[in-house]
Amino acid sequence: MPTFILRRILALVFVLLVAVTATFCLLRLAPGNPFALNEKQSSPEIIAAQERKFDLDRSIPSQCARYLGVMRNNEGHFSGLLQGNLKSCLKFKDRTVMELISQALPVSAILGVSALLLATTIGVWLGSIAAVRKNTWLDSATMLGALVAISVPTFVTGPALVLVFSLWLGWLPVGGWTGISSLILPAITLAGPFIAYIARLTRTSMLEVLNQDFVRTAHAKGLSEKRVLYKHVLKVGILPVVSFLGPLAANLLTGSLIIESVFSLPGMGGFFVNSVLNRDVFLCCGSVTIYCTLLVGMNLFVDIAYKWLDPRIRLE
Repeated sequence: MPTFILRRILALVFVLLVAVTATFCLLRLAPGNPFALNEKQSSPEIIAAQERKFDLDRSIPSQCARYLGVMRNNEGHFSGLLQGNLKSCLKFKDRTVMELISQALPVSAILGVSALLLATTIGVWLGSIAAVRKNTWLDSATMLGALVAISVPTFVTGPALVLVFSLWLGWLPVGGWTGISSLILPAITLAGPFIAYIARLTRTSMLEVLNQDFVRTAHAKGLSEKRVLYKHVLKVGILPVVSFLGPLAANLLTGSLIIESVFSLPGMGGFFVNSVLNRDVFLCCGSVTIYCTLLVGMNLFVDIAYKWLDPRIRLE
């Protein structure tokens, strides 16, 4: 286990460097200038001064090397990503990337964790019910509801929930980040499609497990239906769901632009998109760094959970 975790940590560093390098180079090659003022090209002297200030005055490979911290900057120091320096924003004056991320990430994390708990709990519960009650009206209703949840986009679901629960009934706030009540509608909207995915995945997996020999053996030993379901079937049937939760958790924790826009939440999604539009290469690479770290970290957690749920799996 320790060797496996160490290999994964080394792989995380490699994946992170590749992703950040590709993001940096693509954004610097994209048309547009982050130092243009009011959508108009500034004078060459001002642009050159700004590029020297932010270490963007050389070739793109050299710029990327200095950003990563493997090459000395204009001041003669190694100061980049490998040294923990995410640089300053190009568009937000006197603000560092770390400051913006530290403000936005907790909002996206709280929203993402809430949506993940809702999606996992409700999705596994509905999928289990559908599998146990196969070919009944309950199974059909669950799968029909899952199909509707997957088909309707969140930019339709979100405003519809606001219309009903905020404007008509007045139970919840329309938007903003004011407390627990402002988290309910965004979390439900974000979790909705993933509840459906997890429910369908759980149902399919559990139906396959229910037909295996060890389940029939457990019944033959006289174990109750509930004990067989929760102790034997669910523990094996949930493995595909656990695999799905790795990238899902990273996606939810980094926030959803649509959800944050609909409910006016100050999360990571808006910063990421605006950094691309503004050609703010440092803010964009900082967001990619957070996303890649969460993605690889959650996949590592999923592999360890696999081993715990099914001891037959060899991590090596």
